[in-house]
Amino acid sequence: MQKIQRIAVAVVEHNGRFLVGVRGMTDSLAGFHEFPGGKIEVGESPEQAAVRECLEEAEVQVVPIGRYSQAVHHYEHASVELNFIACAVEKWSDPQYGFEWIERNNLTDCKFPAGNSQLLAELETDTPPK
Repeated sequence: MQKIQRIAVAVVEHNGRFLVGVRGMTDSLAGFHEFPGGKIEVGESPEQAAVRECLEEAEVQVVPIGRYSQAVHHYEHASVELNFIACAVEKWSDPQYGFEWIERNNLTDCKFPAGNSQLLAELETDTPPK
């Protein structure tokens, strides 16, 4: 059994829209939509990782405000523990590197990896983070 990778995902909402990008063609799960995120570094909390990854991937400065349900998913290439961190924009800037703001009701038109299914259900029903 492969080791589970701990991943932080920044679920950034601003004025009813969410920060979403598309995974690059050389990335695993290429072409799927994604919220900014990545591996949690040693000594880093999921919240710290979400803030760091959002700044690195989209150049958007955020602050964590809560958590959505955590998920564990087993893909062919990896097993992941997904820590979905609700974030608010701390300092406004236009997102970079292909990230854009997507309306809540348009999230269902996006093709997200299977590990995001519980989160997407929570967002669709406007379940608040804890």
